[in-house]
Amino acid sequence: MNTPLPTLSAPSAPSPLGSVRLAALAAACCLLLSTGCSAGTSSGSDMDTAGGSGDRIKITLVTHGAEGDDFWELVRKGAEAAAAKDGVDLTYASDSDAAGQAELVRDAISDRVDGIAVTLAKPQAMKGPVARAKAAGIPVVGLNSGIDAWRSAGLLEYFGQDESVAGRAVGDKLDGLGAKHALCVIHERGNIALEARCAGVKKTFTGETEMLYVDGTDMDAVTAAVAARLRQDPDIDEVVANGAQFALAAVQATEQAGSKAKVATFDLNKDLVTAVRDGSVQFAVDQQPYLQGYLAVDGLWIYKTNGNLSGGGAAPVLTGPAFVTKTNVAEVARFAAAGTR
Repeated sequence: MNTPLPTLSAPSAPSPLGSVRLAALAAACCLLLSTGCSAGTSSGSDMDTAGGSGDRIKITLVTHGAEGDDFWELVRKGAEAAAAKDGVDLTYASDSDAAGQAELVRDAISDRVDGIAVTLAKPQAMKGPVARAKAAGIPVVGLNSGIDAWRSAGLLEYFGQDESVAGRAVGDKLDGLGAKHALCVIHERGNIALEARCAGVKKTFTGETEMLYVDGTDMDAVTAAVAARLRQDPDIDEVVANGAQFALAAVQATEQAGSKAKVATFDLNKDLVTAVRDGSVQFAVDQQPYLQGYLAVDGLWIYKTNGNLSGGGAAPVLTGPAFVTKTNVAEVARFAAAGTR
């Protein structure tokens, strides 16, 4: 408002009435100007509350994924897609060592982020850092690993697959395929998700189930260990892997050992999709890692901006299991080719 005050002719002897009128006019103009300013400030404040024009929300995603792992790249891509949609400043960090992952969470707390998403492959190691985040008023959600631990750890939400349920489903499927002796390959000792999967297989599979622990950081060693076990026991007719790259290594191992064992796996990537298509891998259990990353970031954003909690904060949001077989692999192939399945 830039309207000038009207010019008033001052009388040679100012009258009380004239002074009152001038003061009233000046007060009215000031009130009009201040009202306009207040309206603008209120509008800006409303936008800040909705996350529209204030500082961008900062979220850190901390996983136990190994560097360069295709699975965790899918998680990261999903998180980045949600961050781009929501206008979030996202930091992704990972360490396969539990102590290292815990330190990354403490770093995020020191950076005063607005939210943290974390995997609970080894929940005990994360207990302290999560408690520290809560004490600092930082909301924490879980994804991928720790479906049985997220509520006791004090996390707001959880996005992932019930690994025990998925394992039992695989056991049932192996029965349907006529398998008799399954080798369940665990590439990270102590990872509760992998342990739960193989335990689930053993629970429902009516044949024999044995566990084989391998060093998942050395793919050549994985191939060699699986091949050696297949040579030792020709009765093994099924290898169950816990990751796409480990399934492909198992395929090589069966060839090296001259074994007739079939290969199945949890999780997939574009190379695994090709393997299912050509029949070298029987099936894959898809827990949709892209969706896990996406929902974790989006869940924190909607909580910060509108107070919403998926599952009411009491139930996990399940992203799997879903079976990908030769009969339906074409449906996901184009998304896998784009790097999102």
